[in-house]
Amino acid sequence: MKLIRIKITDPKGFRSLQSGFEHHFRKDWQLKEEKALSEFAPFVCAGPNGSGKSNILEAIAAIFYHMECMYLNNKPESFVYDEDENPKGYRGDVANIDGFEIEYLIKPKEAMTVKWHGELAHILIRKEPQKSPKWFLLNHKKQSGEVEITISGEPAKGVLPDYVLGYSSGENEILSLPFFKMRFVQYDEYWRALHEQLYYPGTPESRLSYLDQSFSQAILLSNLLFQSEDTLTSFREEVGIESLNEFRIIVKRHITVPLKIANEFGISNPCVRYDNENDSYQINLVSKLEVNENLQDEIEEEKESEQDIPISIGDYEKLSPSLTRLKRCATSWFEDESTDSLYLDYCVNQATKNVFQKNFNSALELFQAFQVLLTLNLYRVSDKLKSELYQSDSHYVSETVPTLASDERIMRFKFVEFKKSNIDEPVMLKNLSDGEHQLLHTLGLCILFKDTNSLFLLDEPETHFNPQWRANFISRLRQSFSGSQNQEMLITTHTPFLISDSEPEKVLVFEKNEQNVSVSNPEYNTLGASINQITMATFDKRETIGGLAQSLLNDFKVKSEKQDVDKKQLVKDINNKLGDSVEKVLLIKTILDSMEGSQ
Repeated sequence: MKLIRIKITDPKGFRSLQSGFEHHFRKDWQLKEEKALSEFAPFVCAGPNGSGKSNILEAIAAIFYHMECMYLNNKPESFVYDEDENPKGYRGDVANIDGFEIEYLIKPKEAMTVKWHGELAHILIRKEPQKSPKWFLLNHKKQSGEVEITISGEPAKGVLPDYVLGYSSGENEILSLPFFKMRFVQYDEYWRALHEQLYYPGTPESRLSYLDQSFSQAILLSNLLFQSEDTLTSFREEVGIESLNEFRIIVKRHITVPLKIANEFGISNPCVRYDNENDSYQINLVSKLEVNENLQDEIEEEKESEQDIPISIGDYEKLSPSLTRLKRCATSWFEDESTDSLYLDYCVNQATKNVFQKNFNSALELFQAFQVLLTLNLYRVSDKLKSELYQSDSHYVSETVPTLASDERIMRFKFVEFKKSNIDEPVMLKNLSDGEHQLLHTLGLCILFKDTNSLFLLDEPETHFNPQWRANFISRLRQSFSGSQNQEMLITTHTPFLISDSEPEKVLVFEKNEQNVSVSNPEYNTLGASINQITMATFDKRETIGGLAQSLLNDFKVKSEKQDVDKKQLVKDINNKLGDSVEKVLLIKTILDSMEGSQ
């Protein structure tokens, strides 16, 4: 997809973005250039702290969260939509964004009669305050202007991004709220299938994913097991990862539930069992992800004998749920009855990769299997807390979610070990630095979703990088998306290197006064501009040295203006105290010029 325009029409505005805030990502002339639509290059959002950079990412996430929720088949009970009683959207509509317009280009899943833009549909979604969103096709082949289109369900999903992916570094959670809510929607979808014994496809219905550190191991393993060496060049050249050696997956099957929950499920529900020893009821939380092995053997025997299979299609599809496939791929596995846990061990070689690629169609499919299992770690959150969370507009909702001890989690990775260049002994993943983790994570999610029609929203993804990695980050992103052209990416940053590797129309400079946030493109050519130029022009930092050094330099300047100072000794003191900089050279030149003038 390719973004064109966003406008906030909510009378209250959105976060720091005022009502009427509007930004055009692409101008009309860019929409007519094939290169501008086919070539991948991220939008780099720059500006001072608090200037609204992260808020525009959150606004876009909130809009697609709203649209995604409209067409979910599996909505939580506390997540109600009613056109008459609640025309603005869903109860707890994220951050109360009650008015917006968003335009973008996208390759539709269903045939649409369009013109221009390389057969991409030019979509406008307009939501007026207190009204439901409306869809418009702006490049209809036979009509001109805004052609309203009525779509719902699967056709509507066909003109939304395949995935909307969010990432924030460190403790910055401004972007996370809509994604965090969607994570609970995905959990509730699975819980409903478990409760009502419905068929579960093994992947979440919704496409919003917040890929924080809890998913970093899943992202890395999925890539290392599937991607080619050429695709993983950045992993090898920057971090030194040569090959994956081994890892373990631990899955806890049952959770203890109150009698009320057991009764709601029904004692005859196959996922419910009574624990005599502890006089309690338990639910097999992963039963929808693991096949009944007796049924599987029976079906396979009947298939081999070419008999008619006397089961429904739904039962047949249950033969290969994700946890069963992970078990098939394991080098060895065992069950610990004392902890009610399944241990899957993987000693990785080419045969291991082959069996993973036989059981999972792609790295993305494997990641989604991991994603569902990791989402089950939310089981401790009560219905009351989830209901409050869906209606919350606070950035601190994650702090209310219980943190599970390691042995309480439904799924966890252990002993992720790989070969690192120039190191004889295997290295554990947890021994990597913060910067190495962040590089593997951010580039890894790009590689994982490179063949999808997706929107990436990355909030300061390079905070832990050294200067060399920051200077190479745009190049590495382009390398990750090599051969693909259907993605859109917005990055917030305070790093001049990212601006220096971007053309001016791809750099969004944010400014904020007491009332409004404004966005503009730089008035100079940013591509190849020096770091000093960018620092002065974009971040209004005139000095090229740190604050303490500048203070010392100012002290020397004051001394140089005194009549009785020994200026030769002062120059020596400056050279001994301070390193090389433009500011130091200019001060010394001023002192030397004054000495020549006095002579």
